[in-house]
Amino acid sequence: MSLLKKTRRLLHTYQTFPKKRLGQNFMIDEDLLRLMVSGASLDKNDVVLEIGAGLGFLTRLLSQKCKQVIAVEVDPRLMRILRTELQDLENVKLIRGDVLKVPIPSFNKVVSNPPFYISSPILFWLLDKKFERATVTFQKEFAERLVALAGTREYGRLTVMTYYRADVELLEFVSKDMYYPQPEVGSYIVGLKPKPPPFILQDKQAFFDLVQILFTQRNKKVRNAITPFLARLGIAKEKVLAVADSLSYHDRRVRELAPEDFGALANEIVKKKDILQ
Repeated sequence: MSLLKKTRRLLHTYQTFPKKRLGQNFMIDEDLLRLMVSGASLDKNDVVLEIGAGLGFLTRLLSQKCKQVIAVEVDPRLMRILRTELQDLENVKLIRGDVLKVPIPSFNKVVSNPPFYISSPILFWLLDKKFERATVTFQKEFAERLVALAGTREYGRLTVMTYYRADVELLEFVSKDMYYPQPEVGSYIVGLKPKPPPFILQDKQAFFDLVQILFTQRNKKVRNAITPFLARLGIAKEKVLAVADSLSYHDRRVRELAPEDFGALANEIVKKKDILQ
């Protein structure tokens, strides 16, 4: 039986339906699910986190390859299906709740089809955790922003923040007809692998804040876009423009700066901070 038929059968049997507000689009291509599993390079020592277990198709495949699956699902209706359909799997731990809010046991790998509407918070939540590798599906536009080049339309805060923490690879494009119900656009299976910081920062929080503020004015030159950040540091209003003009890259557009440039700019400001106040 195809996964599409299984999906329809389960939804009918349990008298439920996908909720659009929860981003419930179930992947119905088993080859793609197996590709996600193989992309994580699993073995019997791995503990895998699955965010948004849905109907349990991916969960079952994962359970065959690893020590334990921690399957998180926020929807109580789907959790009822999971508890029944996966009751034969002793190495699956089901957790009902929002992964961003409930306690999650330690894990070392992630394989997941999370709802697209929480892609950004899920990504940043993951990047704050310790794990070896993740294979995750993200909506096409979001995935392309992760690997965008400086100066392109897709390049932004998400690109820089992810680059600082992980290597990213677009593994496979997934057309929208590989889901039931179909989302509005396709997606990518994305590989994430945490890495050591590619450049040294004097103050990580200053770097994060700088990137966030500058990309609110991505098309402006740095000297103009950076003034709110300098003012936040307590630099006197009459000095802000002069300080902005003294900084490296002050005449470049924000969108043109490479991640390393943002790091160098943040370090320069941190070094000057005490003198400038």
